[in-house]
Amino acid sequence: EEQSLKERLLKSIALCRKELDVLRRELQVEPFEAEEEGTILQVEKSLRTRVEVLLKQKRDRKQELKNLQEQDRDLCDILCAAPFCIDGGAVPSLQDLDRYRRHLASLSAEKERRREEFVSCKRQIILLMEELDHSPDSSFERDVVCEDEEAFCLSVDNIAALQSLQQQVGQRAGAREPSAA
Repeated sequence: EEQSLKERLLKSIALCRKELDVLRRELQVEPFEAEEEGTILQVEKSLRTRVEVLLKQKRDRKQELKNLQEQDRDLCDILCAAPFCIDGGAVPSLQDLDRYRRHLASLSAEKERRREEFVSCKRQIILLMEELDHSPDSSFERDVVCEDEEAFCLSVDNIAALQSLQQQVGQRAGAREPSAA
């Protein structure tokens, strides 16, 4: 019985070491120095605990990557931008996750900047159109004036088109003012 238990523990130790090697490579962490002192049972328990810790780290990183990718997709849809390039199948390193978080922070700031610009231009366009007693005739004008602000795609092209529309409406309003006076 003791011999059988010893063999099972030695097999478990060998399996834990293999799994630790794989997890260390995936997580890009330093090799773990197991306490080779103590009984076989203590060594096996120590290795098994370390495997569980690394498996939890792996799950946590994969979950965080999944959450970051969802945020990235949402921001990229709104900004009409390309998503962050990262291998979704591999376990991301801590540096990869940090780089991804910084990328998302910059996208969020850009979204906020464009949203403010959109709201400001939209307000000006609506005021100028009311002044001209002009109702939106193109689909873009209707999108700008009537559509929900959250639904408007804040792409670079749309922001440029919005600024152009604001200029055009402003010029029309400016051209009408002298004749009205």
